[in-house]
Amino acid sequence: MAVTAENGMVVSTDEYATNVGVQILQEGGNAIDAAIAVQFALAVVNPEAGNIGGGGFMVVRTAEGETAALDYREKAPFEATRDMYLDPEGNLTDKSVVGHLAAGVPGTVSGMSAAHERFGTVPWADLVRPAIELAEGFEVKERFLGSLSKTMVEALTAYPTSASQFLPRDGSPPVVGDTLRQADLASTLNRIKDDGADGFYTGRTADLIVEEMKRGGGIITHQDLQSYEAAWREPISFNYRKHTIISMPPSSSGGATMAEIANILEGYDFAEMSWHSAEQIHLFAEAARRAYADRNHYLADPDFVEMPLNRMTSSSYASERAATISTSTATPSTSVGPGMEGDPGESEETTHFSIVDAAGNAVSVTTTINSWYGSKVTVAGAGFVLNNEMDDFAAKPGTPNQFGLVQGENNAIGPGKRMLSAMSPSIILGQDNELLMVTGTPGGSTIITTVFQTISNVVDYGMNVVQAVNAPRVHHQHLPDQIYYEAGGLPRSVVAALEDLGHAMVERSDVSGDVQAILIEDGVMTAWSDPRRGGMAKGY
Repeated sequence: MAVTAENGMVVSTDEYATNVGVQILQEGGNAIDAAIAVQFALAVVNPEAGNIGGGGFMVVRTAEGETAALDYREKAPFEATRDMYLDPEGNLTDKSVVGHLAAGVPGTVSGMSAAHERFGTVPWADLVRPAIELAEGFEVKERFLGSLSKTMVEALTAYPTSASQFLPRDGSPPVVGDTLRQADLASTLNRIKDDGADGFYTGRTADLIVEEMKRGGGIITHQDLQSYEAAWREPISFNYRKHTIISMPPSSSGGATMAEIANILEGYDFAEMSWHSAEQIHLFAEAARRAYADRNHYLADPDFVEMPLNRMTSSSYASERAATISTSTATPSTSVGPGMEGDPGESEETTHFSIVDAAGNAVSVTTTINSWYGSKVTVAGAGFVLNNEMDDFAAKPGTPNQFGLVQGENNAIGPGKRMLSAMSPSIILGQDNELLMVTGTPGGSTIITTVFQTISNVVDYGMNVVQAVNAPRVHHQHLPDQIYYEAGGLPRSVVAALEDLGHAMVERSDVSGDVQAILIEDGVMTAWSDPRRGGMAKGY
């Protein structure tokens, strides 16, 4: 049963973090205050994805209707070069995935500072303090251990500081009921509490990061850290079935790609099709195939690349793309390229949380260090894991990254450049322009399709929040040319019908996403934390 609240709601992937957010709301903080506190708490209790060593995106809609998008995505260090992950023969190495060289300049602390400066009402120190208390010691629960598989334990063991922090039982993970204490992380958070962003990007913490880089062959410098700034951007806003969806612009690809999918599907009446029928999934896959082809070619850091966003998100362009869709056969991805040649040219290891306060302020945040435990490198003396976001660049354009995305030159590595993301924190308004939904998910390249399907489940099929989140998901990303579907998520008859249309069908062995959603209908606020990984929704 969905969690219902009269005043405010917090839904995140971890019970401790959710409780922190609710506490801030109960004490008079707004949704943005709660989001900041939840972000820092997740850095402690969800270290495989929640972070201060990574980055993310925040979408805000205030009770007065103001919207804002905060980009605190990591950046490539100034010493980064286009071919830094290629061997002498031009082949990709694993250095963009594992180790010190995989880390981009972290953006989380700058992002939280920027959000507080613009929207915060509670003193900064009060928002960081709950995370410090958790770092001083929290009781380990089953949720924490979910990421520490045998393979992950082996990966962390290669880095002594990571092993000592997360494998405290003589090289093994803690067990349920243990108290995990992270003294170095508590010290780092105390510096952030006292000095704000300067407590991370300068002084002792910055020194520790640079020392770690030198020790392991990384390239992040004091200049990289001191020059990092989060960026406020204009959200991507588009209509779907007379609803308004507000999402992230580049350097996230989420908003623009979802807009193209939605605009293409606007021409088809899903309400007349059975949910997850072969007809409905076929059309969704064809729309996603075309949108991802454009995403992978055009989208990148807006500070470096001019992009045809207006056209990509327009109804007229969607009509052009829809005209190439056959209802009776799948279009091979080899026949679907980027469609705007006349114009200027995230994994499961992410986490999302959604918050609405009593006044109606709404915040949607997706944050990540990319793979579980990022680069696997914990900064000695500082107690946090560094990301491996450099793999989200096209390290070798035209070659798949760890999520199978084949991206182009626009997203090639460049000094000081933000790598493209799929993170799609989103806020949805109903036909009356009132707040309807706050949602988002981790999931690497599947984030965009997961978020859209969750929205469509509500808008097209009238599902409640539990049904919309729990429903099985499918995914198509242009290349590889196949529809992924969750294990047991489609009847064999539907799979066979899609194969008859020419789709290659691939059943996933793992889950797809970890949606954290809030839904408001008829003045009633309900929320649900995706049971695929387990989290907590809580209201007051």
